[in-house]
Amino acid sequence: MRLVNFEEHGAPRLGILQAGDRVTRLIDVAPGLPQELGALLQLGPSVFSQIIAALVTHPDCETRPLSSLRLLPPAPVAGKILCLGLNYLDHAAESKMDRPQDPVIFLRTASSLVGHGGAIVCPAISNTLDFEGELVAIIGKRARHVQRSAALEHVAGYSIFNDGSIREYQRRTTQWTVGKNFDATGAFGPVFVSADELPAGAKGLRIETILNGVTMQDANTSDMIFDVAETIAFLSGCMTLEPGDVLVMGTPAGVGAARKPPVWMKPHDTVEVRIERIGTLTNHVAAEEPVSSAA
Repeated sequence: MRLVNFEEHGAPRLGILQAGDRVTRLIDVAPGLPQELGALLQLGPSVFSQIIAALVTHPDCETRPLSSLRLLPPAPVAGKILCLGLNYLDHAAESKMDRPQDPVIFLRTASSLVGHGGAIVCPAISNTLDFEGELVAIIGKRARHVQRSAALEHVAGYSIFNDGSIREYQRRTTQWTVGKNFDATGAFGPVFVSADELPAGAKGLRIETILNGVTMQDANTSDMIFDVAETIAFLSGCMTLEPGDVLVMGTPAGVGAARKPPVWMKPHDTVEVRIERIGTLTNHVAAEEPVSSAA
């Protein structure tokens, strides 16, 4: 199943993406179901069967083209957005870092997110805006002290992320939080793809980042040091993972900061992150608008 989150009359709506890139509003086929992905996933994996059954009984519901919608991040109010750093060996090497012994974890905030088709904002105070194409895993079942062998049972589905990073600010402190949380720098989408549509753990999928038509990153999700199952086992030993929590699984080599000279995203650029069998996350880059001073 493929779901999108889109804006309608100023409010978010969940939609079901069907063949031919047509979207049916979830509220039209199943008005009693939650309209936010995390709340929907709280109902358990059987909710997807409910939606499929509802589609069968409402075959004439209005659909609209995906291209006509203003898409929002699939999980814009996730309780936790947990990101992995240095999770591809070649990226750790280009960053001149050793292979991590445990997952390197940092947090993102909801205010840093932007949906497919929206603008990644190049901040006024730095031009070191870098791209990082990444796989997203979205938790579907509460996880605490989960063994690796059972970890994938707790994944509802997958999506795509561009972990836009302000490298100058990422390096100013020993923690990466500031450089990873500038407003509207974390692109997320376009769709949520349920886990049953993909290989276990979303392994073996090609992942690419394309900047202005030029391929900058080209790797495979099997190249991750810590895969989805191992990451869930590690994190669930430390904290409770809840339905709707987002795991951003790290980026492969080819980031702009490692190039000579560095390649930064700048206003008017177009950046795409493609993951095989999931889709393409596309964003343009815009300059931060000036903030007028209060009188």
